[in-house]
Amino acid sequence: MTPLSRSQLLVGVLATLALTVLSIAAVAFLGQQRIGAGLAGGTGCAAPGSAGTIVNVTTTDMAGPMMGGPGRMGGMGLTADHATVTHGSVRFLVTNVGRYTHEMVILPLTGEQMTGTRPIGGNGKIDEAGSLGEASATCAEGAGQGILPRTSGWVSVNLPPGRYELLCNFAGHYAAGMYTLLTVT
Repeated sequence: MTPLSRSQLLVGVLATLALTVLSIAAVAFLGQQRIGAGLAGGTGCAAPGSAGTIVNVTTTDMAGPMMGGPGRMGGMGLTADHATVTHGSVRFLVTNVGRYTHEMVILPLTGEQMTGTRPIGGNGKIDEAGSLGEASATCAEGAGQGILPRTSGWVSVNLPPGRYELLCNFAGHYAAGMYTLLTVT
């Protein structure tokens, strides 16, 4: 090999390495941007500011073995970061960290009624009569077609004292354990 050929080979190898490193860095950066835009706290959905209490609700679904307690089959769940809030203005920020579309409906519990005990119709859903509101719009407030995976939706309601069931009412989701209790004092 001549000295010129060696120099050309060396320049070619160095250029290839430099392009490879830059490509890997670009892919890593873009991948982090996309991942960060799709997880809780970084969904790209910015709920406008609100007076009152903010309750962060997370909807989940997982493949694999059953999780949770009785009625919590299929790895589905709905959790809130507050079990109790003060009456008045409450904003619910619902983040879907699952693989399926979800929603959150607010229904009052009467008397000694327990969460997870509402009758389920033939369509796999419960009766939403008496609902005080829902977050089921992707990156928006209020009702919609559902909160898409790795995004958020929100709703603001004025809640009087009482007990409420927060739930997902997509077919089969309530039966799979997507509900939780919220007490308003």
